[in-house]
Amino acid sequence: MNPRYALSLAGATVLVLLATAVQAQQVYRIVGPDGKVTFSDRAPDPAAQAAPVPTERAQGAGGPALPYELRQVAARFPVTLYTGNDCAPCVSARNLLLARGVPFTERTVNTNEDIEALQRLSGGTSLPFGTVGGQQLQGFSDTEWTQYLDAAGYPKQSQLPTGYRRAAATPLVASVARPAPAPAAAASAVRPAQPSAAPSGPTPSNPAGITF
Repeated sequence: MNPRYALSLAGATVLVLLATAVQAQQVYRIVGPDGKVTFSDRAPDPAAQAAPVPTERAQGAGGPALPYELRQVAARFPVTLYTGNDCAPCVSARNLLLARGVPFTERTVNTNEDIEALQRLSGGTSLPFGTVGGQQLQGFSDTEWTQYLDAAGYPKQSQLPTGYRRAAATPLVASVARPAPAPAAAASAVRPAQPSAAPSGPTPSNPAGITF
């Protein structure tokens, strides 16, 4: 036999044996209950594989998680509505936010302490008062509030998931009895919103030229 041919035949035999060994040692991809992926040469337990992997989602006290884009807008430009009893414009402002599906925080202004805190916050005592990000909205005008919500990027129609529940309205100032705070502490009890920025030029998506 030709020595060179014999050497080639031996090499081919070794390659075949190696390929057979690799095929025999199969690697399995295993997804654990926590979603972590590992690799093993042992077959996974069928019962473990049958267990569903939980889907990651953010869920707060309001129920199901908000859609990603809405959650991003709400994080950048949170909306807070300040209302009072027997205030028809307050009801109109609330209905606008509810109909549009805007996640918002509602603070009620009913006591003298609430009124004083509102005055420090807004410079006045008229209701409703609202903030969209750092922008302040005095009183209620459907057109004005709609322009600010549009400029912030809130969807025009509700995208809230089924089962979403907004948090209940809470007083602007907690009613728990406590010693009168020092002037500096009283000023910091309510964080004032940033003053409204001067509008820039209007654009098709922001005809009012609102700048945040």
